[in-house]
Amino acid sequence: MQFLPNSTAANLPTEQGLPFTPIPNAPNGKLHIFDTYLTWQASPKLTLALEGDYVIQRLLTTSAPSHTSGGAGYARYQLTPKFAIAARTEYLSDRGGLFTGATQAIKDNTLTLEQKIAGGFILRGEWRRDASNHPYFLTDTLGTLKKEQNTATLGMIWWFGGKEGAW
Repeated sequence: MQFLPNSTAANLPTEQGLPFTPIPNAPNGKLHIFDTYLTWQASPKLTLALEGDYVIQRLLTTSAPSHTSGGAGYARYQLTPKFAIAARTEYLSDRGGLFTGATQAIKDNTLTLEQKIAGGFILRGEWRRDASNHPYFLTDTLGTLKKEQNTATLGMIWWFGGKEGAW
C-alpha cells in the first residue's frame, strides 16, 4: 500500500513510517555495550592487539536480559615490504542469542596473507574456521546443521589519495 499524505481515509497513518495499527508492547528496554581495544606495536614489523566486549540488552524493561561477551586476539607481521601475514582468534559467548539467535559459544580462527601489488592496491587471501558448541552452520542437506564451517576469501583493496603508512 502506498503512503498518501494528508489523506482522510480511515486507518491510514498520518505520517510516513508510522504503522497502520499500534504495536502492542512496543520495545522500551535498554542496550548497554562495553567495548575496549589494546594495540601494541611490538616492533616495526609486528603489531599485536586485544579486544574485549560485553553487551547486555533487555527488550522490555520487564524482560530477562540477554548477555553477550567475547574477545579477540590479533597479530600481524610484515614479512617483506610487499608481503604480510596476520592471524586472529575470537570467542563469543552469546547467552540468550542476542547476536546469533541461539544460546551458544562460537569460536573462530582466521589466517590472512597479504600482498601489496602496487601503491594503493592490496590483495588479501583469507582462510577462516568457525566452530560452535551447538549445531548452527548450514550444510548441503536442508534442515541439517553442523558445528563448524570453513571459508576462504580473496579480496582486493584499492584506494587513492595521499595517505601513506599505517592506517
